[in-house]
Amino acid sequence: MTETVQDVAVAEPRTDGEREALRLLDAAVEATGGQHREGQRRMVVEVMRSLETGHHLLVQAGTGTGKSLAYLIPALQHALEADQPVVVATATLALQAQIMRRDAPKLLTALENELPREMSVALVKGRSNYLCKHKIEGGFPEEDGQTLFGLADDGDVLSAGDSGPSSPLGREVLRLRSWAEETDTGDRDDLDPGVTDRAWRQVSVSAVDCLGAQKCPMAAECFSEKARSQAGEADVVVTNHAMLAISAFEGLAVLPEYDAVVVDEAHELQDRVTGAVTGQLSGGIVQAAAASARKHTAIAVEPLMQAGVALDAAFTATPTGLVPRGPDEVQQNALRAVRDAARQGLSDSKPSGGSSDSGADGGRQMARSRMQEVLDVAERMLDAVPETSHPEVLWASRPGHFEPGTGWVPGDESAAPVLYVAPLSVAGKLREGLFGQATAVLTSATLAIGESFNPVAGSLGLLGDGAPRWTAIDVGSPFDYPRQGVLYVARHLPKPGRFAAPESYDELEALLSASGGGALCLFSSKRAAEDAAAEMRTRLGPKPTILCQGDTTLSALVRQFAEERDTCLFGTMSLWQGVDVPGDACRLVVIDRIPFPRPDDPLATARSRDISRHGGNGFMAVSATHAAVRLAQGAGRLIRTGTDRGVVAVLDSRLASERYGSFLRSTLPEFWPTTDPAVVRGVLSRLHKAGD
Repeated sequence: MTETVQDVAVAEPRTDGEREALRLLDAAVEATGGQHREGQRRMVVEVMRSLETGHHLLVQAGTGTGKSLAYLIPALQHALEADQPVVVATATLALQAQIMRRDAPKLLTALENELPREMSVALVKGRSNYLCKHKIEGGFPEEDGQTLFGLADDGDVLSAGDSGPSSPLGREVLRLRSWAEETDTGDRDDLDPGVTDRAWRQVSVSAVDCLGAQKCPMAAECFSEKARSQAGEADVVVTNHAMLAISAFEGLAVLPEYDAVVVDEAHELQDRVTGAVTGQLSGGIVQAAAASARKHTAIAVEPLMQAGVALDAAFTATPTGLVPRGPDEVQQNALRAVRDAARQGLSDSKPSGGSSDSGADGGRQMARSRMQEVLDVAERMLDAVPETSHPEVLWASRPGHFEPGTGWVPGDESAAPVLYVAPLSVAGKLREGLFGQATAVLTSATLAIGESFNPVAGSLGLLGDGAPRWTAIDVGSPFDYPRQGVLYVARHLPKPGRFAAPESYDELEALLSASGGGALCLFSSKRAAEDAAAEMRTRLGPKPTILCQGDTTLSALVRQFAEERDTCLFGTMSLWQGVDVPGDACRLVVIDRIPFPRPDDPLATARSRDISRHGGNGFMAVSATHAAVRLAQGAGRLIRTGTDRGVVAVLDSRLASERYGSFLRSTLPEFWPTTDPAVVRGVLSRLHKAGD
């Protein structure tokens, strides 16, 4: 059952709980010197009503609504009454950081004298986000030659020049060792300045490799375990969509028990859940599991080693991309051999009991975890047959890489691929594992396509026979978009190709020069962002400063961008949402192209074909809808307060020239539109001078 309400007038509160939520909102707004917003007040009432009735809620809350406050207040109130925490799940680390560092502390301080007891908000991330003390102290079970200054976790052999204490990587690791003695959290986002991914891998472990609290001799000092312990005592637990999916679908105790969840950035939920349940397999992964078993157990690993070799041989001729009909007979035999060898390895490696060597037990557990992962993924790939009741999608990938001085190097098509498997749809999983277990409030600035919530509701399992009851509301935005922002579409540019055209770089240079910096530049791929950053640094020189995603941690980059008025930040999908930089430090948002899924994206292709097979328009339902939501999210980075002014510049002429352009534009804020380069440069020049 659904009920869609789009009137932003505040609903009359019906219960004492709803009236109390409004009272707390008024107290918080007054204490913080904020403004009363009708959309925010409506959202507070509806979220409280959802938590009290147990009916799911979808809320589209435009930028400026203050939606974090509008769900945190009812969440705190519900935690008081239910004596259980409310989980708040976000898609991005940026929004997590905003909630933990700004929104939640500010709210708790404002309500200090309004609540019956002291309340707390805790953060839980995946284990790889925390420094591992056992690993940094050298006690972690090592694979052959794998040490802090020996072999990188990504498999790259580190020479003395790469990894010695005087090398860049070595200096980063030494700094991490010192930081380990000072930090209270071990959270990578608390390290400033940050370190490279390569350095962080030397001091962290994945969930698969973690020894766990029962085996690890340093469990009492474990940063990840401390975070989970604090979450168990908290009233609100902030986490990410992937952790929510693991908790809901896999039954792992990564989160405390809860009966209510708020999903922010909910337009991302389908993709993030899909990513969390995507399996990966290759001959190398199988052989790494075998090598781990050989080192840490006494079992015979030759069958598993041979199965890994046979797996590569069976799939070497498979082209990169979707495997539309599932594995053929030869490939099925290879997957069965992997599955059976992993199963036998697990049986043979069961502990005989009583070992007091925690290192040996930990190594055995790590080896068994890897074999279990191989077994589970191989079984899923054997079931990856289209048009079944619960179809899985199988695809092959040969990742390329970026080489300094050379550029992007595509994957070798003659090499054996890495195989991936993911569900065609996660609607059933979400209906059962999330909506069937807890009251869910889903919110985003971009939940509806046009005026309909059905596309996102259907993708999440809220439509069809047996769907749970839910309500949808759009509380609007308080901003005057036609007066505050300009939408510029560079209609004169050629349609974007695989690589950026010189004309696009010319346009970007002209925009950055006119604005004097202060630009958030959003790209469809990491390579596009890195290439553009390098080109603009060459063309523009040292001013304005150009930061690029990957230079350091995302939070450190966003912090520097916000603090330096004329700095530019180039990045990819992580920056398209969750980044909140008010003021003229972000007066220009550049979008390089319409963010369609890649033409060779296997999941998008499979989902589009499935919709077309059932009589729908696969392109509009999958690709255009995907692009519309992300385009609106990217454009939403510009106007963050009632006094912000700026330009959204889209360097993709198709937004103005193609028939689907009007569909995409309908999801954007109602900026004043133009396609005239001279006009937009004049606007940017005036904005730059106004801030001097």
